[in-house]
Amino acid sequence: MTPSPTTEIVCAHSPDSDDAYMFYGLATKKIRSRLVTFRHVLEDIETLNRKAMEGIYELTAISYHAYPYVSDKYALMASGSSVGDGYGPVVVSAHPFAPEELKGKRIAIPGKMTTAYLTLKLFQPDFVAVPMQFDRILDAVSEHSVDAGLVIHEAQLTFGKSGFHSILDLGRWWKKTYNLPLPLGANVLLRSLPRDIQSECCRLMRESIQYSLDHGDESLNYALQFARDMEPRLAEKFVGMYVNHFTVDCGEIVPRAAQKLLDMGYEAGVIDKKVELEFIR
Repeated sequence: MTPSPTTEIVCAHSPDSDDAYMFYGLATKKIRSRLVTFRHVLEDIETLNRKAMEGIYELTAISYHAYPYVSDKYALMASGSSVGDGYGPVVVSAHPFAPEELKGKRIAIPGKMTTAYLTLKLFQPDFVAVPMQFDRILDAVSEHSVDAGLVIHEAQLTFGKSGFHSILDLGRWWKKTYNLPLPLGANVLLRSLPRDIQSECCRLMRESIQYSLDHGDESLNYALQFARDMEPRLAEKFVGMYVNHFTVDCGEIVPRAAQKLLDMGYEAGVIDKKVELEFIR
């Protein structure tokens, strides 16, 4: 009997250590399937958000902020969320000042579809956003072409080494204000995929994340390739912040927090489309 051909799934995610860690089992074929194979594409999160609007990839990481704009094409996966529980993107500057003084400032941001930008707009609606590649933001702050920068990925832990000052941790503010974690990124699947393929992708994603958590040392060694010169101790801390029980399965609290975030964005006029979140397993 001839075996059924496998379906190739193009799987797009960010080139950072936490995404590398969660996809380790799939990227190294520790986790396999007879139904699907994965081809990995690495791009920055704002590029992924934009491409998701066109439905380019079958499985892709996106910002939660982007979901209202891609919900016609994609469904959220219960596995793969990056969630900051009392920590998150950080606004930094070359000189210390109070968070209230962000009003009217020129702030470098990693893209207008990132959750970091949405959350900052909820904290302070009145600032001049200067979009740029996420890895250019600290340089822009250092060069004083902006007053402050909104940093994501590993820079959340490394900015202090270069003498920058933390003005506002958005995850801490969100937790203190609403007693909820801050859902930042998610994985989504094309709605047009057959249901059995969707279910298999969800299973594989969940098992890949669990494999990494169960085999921490080997997974971390793999993820260090993507850690942008972070020392192993800091990389381990960063991965631990964003690959955790919320990542294996979003449960009930992450959808509730994400729904609140997007509803507030809609009410504030940052998002022009109201959506009801739905997750597939």
